[in-house]
Amino acid sequence: QVQLGESGGGLVQAGGSLRVSCKASGRTLSHHVMGWLRQGPGKEREFVAGISWIGGVTSYANSVKGRFTISRDQAKNMVYLQMNNLKPEDTAVYYCAAKTGPTARPPYDYWGQGTQVTVSS
Repeated sequence: QVQLGESGGGLVQAGGSLRVSCKASGRTLSHHVMGWLRQGPGKEREFVAGISWIGGVTSYANSVKGRFTISRDQAKNMVYLQMNNLKPEDTAVYYCAAKTGPTARPPYDYWGQGTQVTVSS
């Protein structure tokens, strides 16, 4: 089992920046891919970004490429999502998630409780 806990959400104006963090605990993450997914109001949950725990290979949704950066700190078992140039359409609950397998695309096996990010116009 992998336990995940997010922090760092909040309210920010459009054009601003925010970083959300995820603390992972439990079994080793060596064979896992870590991801951030989000669910906006009235929308389905969607993939945002993913990173392989060992190689650090990243992937992003087209909607956030060039604005968001996913990273991980192996020593601290932390995963981060740096969000720059935020837009109102980025408003969502952001979930940290983990999975095994070769790609960062869903489905994911383990989920955090989510953290709210609200971008005001």
